Amino acid sequence: MRGRDEDTGEFFSPSRSQNRREALEVLALAEKLVSLTEAQLAKLPVPEALLPHIRETKRITAHVAHKRQLAFLAKQMRREDEDALETLRDAMDENGEAARREVAAMHRVEQWRERLLDNGDQALAELLDEYPQADRQRLRQLVRNTLEERKRNKPPHSFRELYRELRTVVFGEKTADGDDEELVADDE
Repeated sequence: MRGRDEDTGEFFSPSRSQNRREALEVLALAEKLVSLTEAQLAKLPVPEALLPHIRETKRITAHVAHKRQLAFLAKQMRREDEDALETLRDAMDENGEAARREVAAMHRVEQWRERLLDNGDQALAELLDEYPQADRQRLRQLVRNTLEERKRNKPPHSFRELYRELRTVVFGEKTADGDDEELVADDE
């Protein structure tokens, strides 16, 4: 029994109902993790100890066995530090801080792309001042190709390629093939 403190009247521990609600929240988080692709999982701060359990749960397709493995994954997750789970929830939350930072970064790259397409050499000079490691010829070529695509009403291949190149310049990272489609989905 959990009991009460005689002096303050407060309970010593959370109620069974509260414990159950918390366990169900972790189970829901486990279900979300299992539904993600490997590329999406790689972006999240998932503790290393949980990755084999997540992969095993994905592998099992029989309904009852999958449900049992999912419960086991949730049990393993409850053993993790609450801060690690909160960080994971925030990274998965669309309104979380990590999502806001990623959207802001995406908008910054899109703004550079639009400036390059609208202002040409002036915007390219500003970009090169800010990011001297950028490849001037490659960017000029992509801008020319993108403008030509727009004029001829062709699919936005160079438009997307320009985005990827600018993302590499601004953040110094290469994006995986699967990441680009979700990042440039609204560019058409």
